Amino acid sequence: MAKEELLEFDGDVTEALPDGNYRITLDNGHEILAYAGGKMRKHRIKTLAGDRVTVEMSAYDLTKGRITFRHKPEGAGPSTSRKRNVYRPHGRR
Repeated sequence: MAKEELLEFDGDVTEALPDGNYRITLDNGHEILAYAGGKMRKHRIKTLAGDRVTVEMSAYDLTKGRITFRHKPEGAGPSTSRKRNVYRPHGRR
């Protein structure tokens, strides 16, 4: 196993802690502490208790991890109920 290789697990967020960390229960029953990864923070993806996530972990410390992906809930999709306002310059319709 190379040093750069990371382990990926799926799990559920059980608690959002005040310092930006999350308590996650993995599918195999283990409970870990994780933080939101760089792209999750950059794009301001919110993670709440009950969300399904994918976590990267190092082989050296199996108690901490980084959330890399938040799975969409079943049946969630883009909302089509609101109509977007589109700017059109004068004279064009």
